[in-house]
Amino acid sequence: MIQLIVGDKGKGKTKVLLDKVNTEVKSIPGNTVYLDKSAKHMYELNNKIRLIDVSEFSFGSSDEFVGFICGIISQDHDLQRMYFDSFLRIACLENQNISPVISKLEDLSEKFGVDFVICISMNEDVLPENAKSKVIVAL
Repeated sequence: MIQLIVGDKGKGKTKVLLDKVNTEVKSIPGNTVYLDKSAKHMYELNNKIRLIDVSEFSFGSSDEFVGFICGIISQDHDLQRMYFDSFLRIACLENQNISPVISKLEDLSEKFGVDFVICISMNEDVLPENAKSKVIVAL
């Protein structure tokens, strides 16, 4: 399952995502991972959540980002949910079509049973068709 939190920059998407992850981690039996562009929100996350600062790794493309996600999934068979903040930036998708990556993440979700909750700095009306039905919060 993929869930999207969308809206323009500065609308409060990260706050919604942090509230969601901290609430849901209490009822998720498996492991939870939070990917962000920095470690800035480390102290706002429940200590059961693994924070990965993506800036410590160098991605040149969205394909490399998806490979990185596959690596995380392959190393943790108890992984149940992943949260992505600043998705366009961490996935190397700024000013690019997000459809192929959304499709790949959907395939990974179905195959390995990992859910993705993603913050995207994009207005809901400009999302590609394969993403519009996945929006849970639009700011």
